[in-house]
Amino acid sequence: MIDINLIINSPDIISAKLANRGYSLDITKITKLHDERKSLIKIKESIAASKNKLNDKFKDAKSEDDKNSIKTESQKLEKSILENKKLLEEKEQVLNDILLEIPNIPSDDSPVGKDESFNKIIKTHGSSKKSAIEHSSLLSKNGLLDFELGASLTKTRFVVMKGKIAKLHRALITFMLNTHTEKNDYVEFNVPYIVNKESLMGTGQLPKFEEDLFKIHDTELYLIPTAEVPLTNIYRNKIINESDLPLKLVAHTPCFRSEAGSYGKDTKGIIRQHQFEKIELVQIVKPEMADQTLELITSHAEGIMEMLEIPYQRVLLSTGDLGFSSSKTNDIEAWFPSQNTYREISSCSSFTDFQSRRLNIKYREMDSKKKSYVYTLNGSGLAVGRTMAALIENHTDGNVISIPAVLQDLTGFKTIKL
Repeated sequence: MIDINLIINSPDIISAKLANRGYSLDITKITKLHDERKSLIKIKESIAASKNKLNDKFKDAKSEDDKNSIKTESQKLEKSILENKKLLEEKEQVLNDILLEIPNIPSDDSPVGKDESFNKIIKTHGSSKKSAIEHSSLLSKNGLLDFELGASLTKTRFVVMKGKIAKLHRALITFMLNTHTEKNDYVEFNVPYIVNKESLMGTGQLPKFEEDLFKIHDTELYLIPTAEVPLTNIYRNKIINESDLPLKLVAHTPCFRSEAGSYGKDTKGIIRQHQFEKIELVQIVKPEMADQTLELITSHAEGIMEMLEIPYQRVLLSTGDLGFSSSKTNDIEAWFPSQNTYREISSCSSFTDFQSRRLNIKYREMDSKKKSYVYTLNGSGLAVGRTMAALIENHTDGNVISIPAVLQDLTGFKTIKL
């Protein structure tokens, strides 16, 4: 959630920044609601002051007539207090609902542009293999992936893995978790795969993107779209000591997405499934550490790619391609030789205080004891299925998939012969 004071104090600047990401800010409506709210707060304070004066007057009253008169006047004020409270709550709810629908302010570092064509390639790593058989075709014909069985068990965009591919998938999860906990100093969490509405409101998936979620029938509970949601919500309504920052969290979870707006997009293979596994990295930091931390999280995700010897590129997203809650995002895209292109395998984002305002996460400064909102960041480290697909396409020669050295102790084999 954007700080409303930024909107009120710098309306033209904020409007222009949000326009760069395709959002039209209704300044007039927000300002009107803000002014009405301020007026109601002043009335509330005035009534409270009058009530205090009456209380003092009642203490000094000598006669019963005077006391009864004060009681009558006090009852009228009580009625006014309740009426004012109701009006104020209604006004705050309307204003809050509007603020919840406004996306984050893009960073000045984000290239200005309406869509992904304005994204900026920051770097490339590794040599790109020129051709390969598409991963799902290769594995399906060898009985290691079964999309038809997945569809019969559930629906399309579900898959069953078996044999050495299932073991490779599991090895990737263990390798990623071990690397992030042992080398990169994250603390591992095991979190629920089902969360409540408040959790999704806090990280920004709700109220705007409910159609992309799987909701449990007759409840206000949802399957998680990413471990970002439960991990970040661990600190909802908490005040963190400055000395405890940064907080570095990691979790492996399945992720569930209806992908309502992606019909016909990336449906081949295991690139875009309704259920997939992901390792999620979350950091909670002081504001001045955000830029440095985004670079760090991105490097942690890139480190996995490099150890797996998968060619990739880093892309800085344009303002029009940013996710709703993000201020700045680095995408890591793996090379897929069968498609002769790079595909996203990780998004690493800085959310500034956008999520922490929604979640009410603050930190207490050591010297002044002042409480301020933290900054939150996260990144995929990595999406497991997509990583495996990229690994297979880049490490297959003829009918042999070569397993990267860092995985061989976990898989128990060096190659998969097809």
